[in-house]
Amino acid sequence: MKQLIKDYLIITIGIFIVAIGLNIFLIPADLAVGGITGLAMVINNVWPWLSISSLMLVMNIILFIIAFILIGSHFGAKTIYASFGLSGMMWVMERLFPNINPITDDILLNLIYGILIQGIGMAIIFFQNASTGGTDIIAKILNKYFHLDIGKALLISDFFITVLAGVSFGARLGLYALLGVIINGFVIDQVITGLNIKIKVTIISEYPDMIKEYIIDELERGATIYSAEGAYTRETKIVITSVMSKREFVSLRNYIKSLDKSAFVTGGIVHEVLGEGFISGDV
Repeated sequence: MKQLIKDYLIITIGIFIVAIGLNIFLIPADLAVGGITGLAMVINNVWPWLSISSLMLVMNIILFIIAFILIGSHFGAKTIYASFGLSGMMWVMERLFPNINPITDDILLNLIYGILIQGIGMAIIFFQNASTGGTDIIAKILNKYFHLDIGKALLISDFFITVLAGVSFGARLGLYALLGVIINGFVIDQVITGLNIKIKVTIISEYPDMIKEYIIDELERGATIYSAEGAYTRETKIVITSVMSKREFVSLRNYIKSLDKSAFVTGGIVHEVLGEGFISGDV
């Protein structure tokens, strides 16, 4: 239950960050950078009495119904929560900050900062095995019935929305929106990669049992132990290997320093780990 609460809290933080990027930078500058939000902005530009948050809510409901019919019930509670949570967060911000103007008249600055902030929030949500629905659902439908890769299908759906943005807001803003779609994918990939980094550590020490117990009991990580022979000394040594987060590695390194100053420790970055205690599903 604690882990579940933590997951939803992290998703909520991600939703809040996405909403800031949209409401403070992208929407006031008329930058419809793909997704359901971009489509809602296009419709809102034609019919201003329809709020963007309400349009997002209605379109997500329609898309979820279509997805359940065409794909099946493969959308978890986290995705439903993130999808409707973003609509709700947008509604709150619309009420708190109505008719907000762009922070700067420089469209490129609005695009860059909006995409960076939104991309970080989206990456946090994706890292929790959730998404905000929208064009992700369209991409999965295209993948199932037209056998397109998810990435290509997502690009097609977002490209179509940026074309509509170009028609609605002008070619200049449409091209900026397309640039934003490309940058957004890059930002999300890079942030997820950073969040997913783990450290593979190898340890040779005179106190292998104590280090093993620290890894298992204090860090709650597994470890592999094997015997190896030194090429120069020809002595048999116990080698411990384990994979852990950067924070856990720092804790282990400090413990080993206090225990055995002559210990040999190496740590290398691992970008993806599957198995017990680590990510087991697609992000």
